[in-house]
Order: sequence, then structure tokens, then C-alpha cells
Amino acid sequence: MLRSIVISPDSDLIGRLESFLSEVGQIGVARKIAGYPDSVELTRVIRAHAPQVVFLGLDSVPKAAAVAAAVEKNTPGVQFVAIHRTCDPTLLLEAMRMGVREFLSPPFSRQTFFEMLARLQEGLQKMPPSIAETNLLFAFLPAKAGVGTTTLALNTAASMARQPNTHVLLSDLDLNSGMIRFMLKLDNQYSIMDAAEHAAHLDEALWPQLVSHLDRLDILHAGRLNPNFRIEAIQLTHLLDFARRNYQGICVDLSGNLEKYSVEVMHESKRVFLVCTPEIPSLHLAREKYQYLQTLDLAERVSLLVNRTHKRSSVTSAQIEQLLGVPVMMSFPNDYQTVQRALQDGTVVEPGSELGKQYTHFARMILGTKTAAAADQKRKLSELFSIVPGKFSIFPENKKSTS
Repeated sequence: MLRSIVISPDSDLIGRLESFLSEVGQIGVARKIAGYPDSVELTRVIRAHAPQVVFLGLDSVPKAAAVAAAVEKNTPGVQFVAIHRTCDPTLLLEAMRMGVREFLSPPFSRQTFFEMLARLQEGLQKMPPSIAETNLLFAFLPAKAGVGTTTLALNTAASMARQPNTHVLLSDLDLNSGMIRFMLKLDNQYSIMDAAEHAAHLDEALWPQLVSHLDRLDILHAGRLNPNFRIEAIQLTHLLDFARRNYQGICVDLSGNLEKYSVEVMHESKRVFLVCTPEIPSLHLAREKYQYLQTLDLAERVSLLVNRTHKRSSVTSAQIEQLLGVPVMMSFPNDYQTVQRALQDGTVVEPGSELGKQYTHFARMILGTKTAAAADQKRKLSELFSIVPGKFSIFPENKKSTS
């Protein structure tokens, strides 16, 4: 069944069209807009529902034309059907000038509809709708409980969100002992379980109620302990598809128990960050998990993060790499006091601290963002050769709020 949205100021016509589409059962209506949305609202609707067909009312031709142009610019390939109460030849001509080749008006005919449907499907087959989606999905997997994976995932996501034009989602998928809600003192009653149960019906109105906010970081926490709850593959698919369309980066904190839905997330991820500490038990379990991930054809996606390191550690990065057979992507210093202060305040680690700077460096690395030092060097070279330097800015520290 094709997905559609209906945009028209004629509420009665919308109702009649929806009833007819329900009867024929070939096109489902995901969203109805009684009016002509502005560009911001239209973008939210398209990202939320990813329609293949847009039914567009011609009550105001200039406004309809603006909507059609905006959709075509941002989501090429979407098929349009003009709708109006009357089949006026003048409106047909106006629709053609807008690039809309299909037109429906009541009373709706099944024969006319199915002929139109065949043309729509042919158009979709030739050029499927292209909706921008991020591939920056990162899974954080602990080698064992207590290695600080949640702290690392949270602060990495927050550091990503401080980068310019980067809206980030942090999802806590540890349904057995998710800690993000506690760490940030979130009071949102909704959780990943609610999002999963409504995954097939997520939209721009429901989603803001499910997530909490930390500036440009949205958090979908795990909710209260419910070890019996499991997320089905189709629910996860809907969730990740929705998130990819609406965020520039996604971080997922996994439990480490390798549940089926956790494995599904790792298969969807650009990188899987296996987190361990320099202690022997943690390294042993990290090797066991890496070997298991190899059997799942995930080895090429795995990067090793070593948490809570200190300068006098008896185990070096080279030894860890030799033991596990995978390179250490980055190490994070042990800074108990800084982490505890953040925990007491219900916020993220201070960005200006040594640990905070390392999180920022890591976030820029995985986003592909140039470091401040590299930008300064480029600026100096530009000035040397009389080239106007580009601007570089770091987003100021965030302040917490919850939805």
C-alpha cells in the first residue's frame, strides 16, 4: 500500500477522499493537513511520514504551487495528485503548469482511480522518492557491565549535538538497567517502550512527547525496569527509519546482553563501539564479544574504545590491540570527580574539562568535523596566501530541559 498525505483547505473534500481511499485500499492516508503548511511544517511532515503520494488541493493555486515546489525541491520523486470539488478545465491547466499530471474530483470513480494508480506506480518505479537520511548511526556496546558505556554514549551524543547544525538522538536500549533517565534526572514518563508500541504511527506531533531535550540533543530513555519487554524487528525498523530522517546523528546505548533487537541495531549502524576498561576481566570479555560479533559479520564495523585509562596503566594500547585483534580507536582518561559532579547535577561532563575535551574530539572525529586546531591552521595558511578564511565556531555549552 502506498503512503500518502492530503493537503487541502477543504475539510469536507479531505473526508470524502479519505473514505474513498479506505474503500479501495491501495493508498493509505498517513497525514491530513487542512490548509497549506509553511515550509517548516511541510518539512516536518515529509520527514515524519515519508509519503510517496501527495494529494494537493487547488483551492489556492499560488499556495498549492508553492507547496508542490517545496516538496519537489526537498523530496524529488514524490507523486502528486491535484484534487478539487470540480473538474474545471482552467484548474486542470493550472495543475499541468505546476507539473501535476493527475487530477481527482468527486464523485470518485474506481476505474479512473485505478488507471491513475497504475501511472503513479510506474512513476514511483522509475524514480522512487528521495528523502534525506543520515547514515551516522552509532551503537555503544559494553564489554561488561560497569565499564562506563552509558556515560561515554551520553557525553559523545551531547558533544555531537554541540557541533553546528547537528541535531542528535540518544536512545537508551538497555531495557534491563537503562541509566540515562537517572543520570539526567529526566521526568518524562514516556520511553523507548512507548516509542516501540507506536512505531508504525510516529509523526511530528507524537514524537516530541516521547523524547526529552538537552538543547539539540533529544533523549529517548529506557523507562522503568521491564526485562520482559522486547522490541520487534518491524518496530525497530520504523523507529530507525523515522530517526534517520529527522536527525543528523544517532547514538544508541546497548545493554551488552546481545538481544535480538541489539544485534539488529548493530547491523544498521555505521560503527559499533565496543567499550572496555584496561582491566583484565574487561579485556577478556571484550575479546569474547568481538569474536562473537565476527560470527555475525559485524567485525568490520567494530571499533574499540578504552575507558577510564590512566598514565601509569600496566596495560598499553598496543597490548590491548594485540590481545583483542582490533585497533583502539580512542582512549578516555579516568576522571572520577568530573563524572560524579555531572551525575550529581544531572547533566553532562563539563566540556572544558580534560575528559570533556576528549569527548568533543571523539564526536568531531566520528562526525567528520574538522578540529579547532586544524581550522586555525587552515585559517593561518589562508591569511598567508591572501585567501579569505572560512569561519569556524563551537556551539556554546548546552543547558538542560526536559519535555
